[in-house]
Amino acid sequence: MPTDSDEIIVGEGVALAVPPAGFLLRALGSIIDVALIALGYLLSLWLLGMILVAWIHDTGVMIEDAWIPVFMIIWAVFWGLVVPVTIETLSHGRSLGKLAVGIRVVRLDGGSINFRHAFVRGLTGLVEIFMTFGSVAALTGVLSPRGQRVGDLLAGTYAQLERLPRPQPLVLMLPPGLENWAAIADVSRLPDRVVRRIRDFFLQADKLTPAARSALAADLARQAKPYVHPVPDVGAEVFLVAITVVRRERERRALEARARRIARLTPTLEQLPYQLPNR
Repeated sequence: MPTDSDEIIVGEGVALAVPPAGFLLRALGSIIDVALIALGYLLSLWLLGMILVAWIHDTGVMIEDAWIPVFMIIWAVFWGLVVPVTIETLSHGRSLGKLAVGIRVVRLDGGSINFRHAFVRGLTGLVEIFMTFGSVAALTGVLSPRGQRVGDLLAGTYAQLERLPRPQPLVLMLPPGLENWAAIADVSRLPDRVVRRIRDFFLQADKLTPAARSALAADLARQAKPYVHPVPDVGAEVFLVAITVVRRERERRALEARARRIARLTPTLEQLPYQLPNR
């Protein structure tokens, strides 16, 4: 079964709708991280310089000038590689910049990243972010469907959006005249991706122009009709309302029946076997 680009398939074969973070959010989070790393590098470098000057003053031991650039490069690699990799590993993909914009780096299957993923991303980031001033990361992020940079493509990761908008209530009623059809209609084969698109259509329908609303409703109706039997002879939007209401009511009744069965079985499951003392 084909899946959307914002779906991930877990080990059990279930498709989860987890939208990837947009390019602008990723860029903003990266800018915050790079700014904090640069600030930490400069402050720590200044502090180490002060400590080194005090040590030379106290001991009188001089350090050869050739060691200074070597030390600065090592310290830059420490802040540019070791620090980001450590933070991403311990936080499971959340850095300060990513926390600020509400995103998290995960594996392609939606799981938490480990040291290997963070190390590949950090090592690649030295080139595509620091050495090229983010130009390579920006180019690959724009061209990738999930906004992945080169490090993500090599590590098998992407940035997942965690701060999803609060779901809006959707109140739909069965159109008049379709009561008999609703009693016999089969909508159980409707794919979840089509149901989500229909719901999104109703959430934004009031913001669409009449022509766009009619065209989108007709397109969604064409996608849903192969999975509905029988198909009522009504307009596209009325058809979408009808199948949405029928599916919702049947799922509600199924959940209520399940709750009643659990309530009926709970006393039996919780009672002790015959003549077994309650200790």
